[in-house]
Amino acid sequence: MSPTAAPGTERIHDPQTYVTGAPLDVIDELREQAPVVWVDEPATADFDGGPGYWLVLRHADVQSVLTDPATYSSHLGATQVRDPATSADLSYVQRMMLNMDPPDHGRLRRPLQKSFTARAVLRLEEQIAAHVSGILDRSLKHDEPVDFAKEIAADLPLLTLADVLGVPPEDRMLMFDWSNRVIGFQDPDYATSAAFDPSQGSEIARAALMLRPEPDADGRMPDPRSRSGMPDLYDYAHRLGELKQRDPGSDVMSILMSNTHGDDGAISVEEFENMFWLFAVAGNETLRNGLPGGMYALLQHPDSQRRLREEPELMDSAIEEMLRWWTPVMVFRRTATTETSLADQQIDAGQKVVVSFLSANRDPRVFDKPEQFRIDRGAREHLVFGHGPHFCLGAHLARVQMRQMFTQLLERTSWMEAAGEPALLRSSFQRGIKRLPVRFAAA
Repeated sequence: MSPTAAPGTERIHDPQTYVTGAPLDVIDELREQAPVVWVDEPATADFDGGPGYWLVLRHADVQSVLTDPATYSSHLGATQVRDPATSADLSYVQRMMLNMDPPDHGRLRRPLQKSFTARAVLRLEEQIAAHVSGILDRSLKHDEPVDFAKEIAADLPLLTLADVLGVPPEDRMLMFDWSNRVIGFQDPDYATSAAFDPSQGSEIARAALMLRPEPDADGRMPDPRSRSGMPDLYDYAHRLGELKQRDPGSDVMSILMSNTHGDDGAISVEEFENMFWLFAVAGNETLRNGLPGGMYALLQHPDSQRRLREEPELMDSAIEEMLRWWTPVMVFRRTATTETSLADQQIDAGQKVVVSFLSANRDPRVFDKPEQFRIDRGAREHLVFGHGPHFCLGAHLARVQMRQMFTQLLERTSWMEAAGEPALLRSSFQRGIKRLPVRFAAA
């Protein structure tokens, strides 16, 4: 028999809730009542139900879960709240670095770490600055509404990811579509995303696009977390890999290809495919929603925008507060490997344990008056990039991109104000902004 769900958790679990805003009132109330609460997973018109899960709400307990992979496994049930549809689907996604525990996780992570060190990112900063400048040259309009989310924020992580991953820049909108289909699988606007123009892409992109699934009679795409749901992505990965094998560079794809041969520590075909999926899909989503989240924070808090213009030395602190205040990735899952206790709550072996980054980043035990947006807070203890062995490889890269974007925006404008209401992503996983109309006044 399942435990009794805490009142209000149905709103947290329901993706429709987030169309009108994250249920911060419920989250705050639950966190103060109990550090760990049970959430039911009822069946819906879109998805089968599940067994339910324990939701971890306080900062210290979230950290505890993330630093103990022996007890709270990323591998056992993978890291998405919703269970994979079949055992074969689970077996496949378990070959993704995100869904591995030590030592396999470290085996895949180590060859890539040098691409994301502070020194490596510093070498990219000039290129990132040029990308931001080019985006603003194309998209920034003074005194006219601009959709910041789509016209400005979406392109920067795609351009930078193309540089790092080794994807031809003309193919970057493929990654936009793949991300939409995966991250936005709960949102009808995103689930069938097809923004990529094949006439503008490379030959390998056009070939891969021939395998793109079509929506069924009900307008639904196949499960994007299964291998059969993303055949175009995997075909592209292999075609690009062949190119990198013939003409290697210093990018991530070249590093992956150099590690798919040999005996010791070699990367299997399944691991290679999953690694490409991870970078191409998840590699841009935190920033893609963090940028609009940061903009929304400045629009909602004009005094903070004014102060940041007057004190640009606060930019690094402001970036951390933007990330904390918005929190793009709201939850991640682990699975208990054994019977255990967390914050005095008994947890059975095999039960899902879902950490709430959104709640942890609003925990008053760590952040004074967390509901307030304070650009001088110094919020480096936020958990936007995770914690422990799975701490995000691209955290420093994301921070540099945010700093470049907001620095240049403030230099090229005298004021920024909302030009309409934002459209929010229908998702209980990613706190996304699909559209954010902004009016920019000339500097």
